[in-house]
Amino acid sequence: MRKLISIVIIALLIFSCVKKETKIIDKEAIIELKVDSLLTLMTLEEKIGQMTQVRHFDNISDDEIATKFIGSVIHTDGPAPGEDAAGWQAKFVALQKKALSSRLGIPLLFGVDAVHGQNTFNGATIFPHNIGMGATRNAKLVEEAAAITATEAQATGFNWVFSPCIAIPYNEKWGRVYEAFSESTELTQELAKASVRGHQGDLSKSNTVMATAKHFIGDGSTDFGVEGGNTSISMQEVYERLLPPYQDAVNEGVGSVMVSFNTLSNKPMHSYKKLITDVLKDSLGFDGIVVTDWKGYSRFGKNDIINAGIDVVMAVDGDLDIFQQGLKNGIDSGYVSQERVDDAVRRILRQKYRLDLFEHPFPDASLIAQIGSSAHRDKAKQAVRESLVLLKNENKALPIDKNTPKIVVVGEHANNAGLQSGGWTITWQGKAENYSGSTTILDGIKEIAKGEVIYDEFGRENHLDADVVIVVVGETPYAEFFGDVGDGKGKYQLTLTETHQKYISKYANKGSKVIVVLVSGRPLVVTNQIEQSDAFVAAWLPGSEGDGIAEVLFGDYNFKGKLPHSWPKSVKDFKGKFGPNFWDTSITPLYEFGYGLNY
Repeated sequence: MRKLISIVIIALLIFSCVKKETKIIDKEAIIELKVDSLLTLMTLEEKIGQMTQVRHFDNISDDEIATKFIGSVIHTDGPAPGEDAAGWQAKFVALQKKALSSRLGIPLLFGVDAVHGQNTFNGATIFPHNIGMGATRNAKLVEEAAAITATEAQATGFNWVFSPCIAIPYNEKWGRVYEAFSESTELTQELAKASVRGHQGDLSKSNTVMATAKHFIGDGSTDFGVEGGNTSISMQEVYERLLPPYQDAVNEGVGSVMVSFNTLSNKPMHSYKKLITDVLKDSLGFDGIVVTDWKGYSRFGKNDIINAGIDVVMAVDGDLDIFQQGLKNGIDSGYVSQERVDDAVRRILRQKYRLDLFEHPFPDASLIAQIGSSAHRDKAKQAVRESLVLLKNENKALPIDKNTPKIVVVGEHANNAGLQSGGWTITWQGKAENYSGSTTILDGIKEIAKGEVIYDEFGRENHLDADVVIVVVGETPYAEFFGDVGDGKGKYQLTLTETHQKYISKYANKGSKVIVVLVSGRPLVVTNQIEQSDAFVAAWLPGSEGDGIAEVLFGDYNFKGKLPHSWPKSVKDFKGKFGPNFWDTSITPLYEFGYGLNY
């Protein structure tokens, strides 16, 4: 059958050459001919299969990859594909061979939430989350980080990443603020383009991946920052503030767009045809894949989402048969048109040809050696250094003299790579422990300081004779709705915990210079703690290279970071739907968007 497909394609190409009387056919034109020829050979079941995305575990056997004509596989929390990178590749090679054994031999896409490095693999290079990358204002660095992520993703068997998130957060109560670059539309536009370029490069190369702009649209601007909540802003504001990064991502050739959990004016985005088809696909000219978020089919309208313009469905957690049979029934009844299905499959095949998967369906084993390499980690450490924002520096607290006789480091975040990396690190909700290849803030301090360094993990000791006290405080890891700030009764809040506040107050005004390093996925209300400190640093979620923070504290490098969000002054600023964003003139932030000191 594959030989027959090739013959058909060659015949079409020859016909096209004769018809056009040209010796050169554009690469994209060739792809379109291949797509059209393959599409004509497909059965309805094979088309529905291409629209189906499953996990490599649960709900499906390896053999069903071929018998149910699965088009893509996602890796999420759950059993690892293998014990090491070679094992991960081997698992996905085996699944790819199953797909290639089917009647038409259409290769699989393998997707992963690699949002700040290949963060699902223990030992990969983990970059600062996007909020920190936004603080760098360095588009070239964002592009380089994305290229490294692509290489390490391919090295573990993936050709599709669900990144970058290009939301515009309106409220720090949202549990995904750190996944976005900035509250600024313009800055998000610049870094979105850089991220797409870095991930995708030349898509036909073995070290690049298909990127995903997400979550379309309004995910960060829900009322009160509720994950998956309702976005009640006007359509004019949607077009002016939220849509431009998507237009830029489309212009850069982004391969896929993921639809959001939220509703817009109480209509689920997954079934919002005007925005998905009329705006994204038609007006913006997006020719790639529109993919659901988790269980999007059963949660948001079943066949209504297909009619709205969804191309690939995450048929997970019991949705596989519900989706495949449900869509078939919808087509048989005429509720879903054959044209809509063909459009979806055409988009999927188009990207598989652009990725050159038909000719090179398997990952490149030679890339494995680059996972967590020193060159990659050096680039991540640069990102850490440039992401740090100095909010306060008095009494010549910074830079710290390397010959300081006695330095006391306080706080569990100082020596814990999991805590400093946040959610989406090794596991979905992150870790509270060190992981392979990482360095901590304390590691860096001990490496640089020439005097005595004492570590008090939980602030239980008394070292009032210290020359310098470095207090490292912050949030514990979270992802998605688990990180939302609710009515104050939940786990997460807009202030430091009472315990962490005491870490600081214990040494404030006692004679030691007090330097506070805040590790968080969003700006927190820390007005009192800033007043108590001599120096205060917003370190965001730096990832695996925590020692890069120490390099700046001790003056090997100067501060470069600028606030990607305006900084809140009071919890009262969050009483309304939106936080103290830089365009909300009714609220005066403690520090304006773009603020940041240096030595």
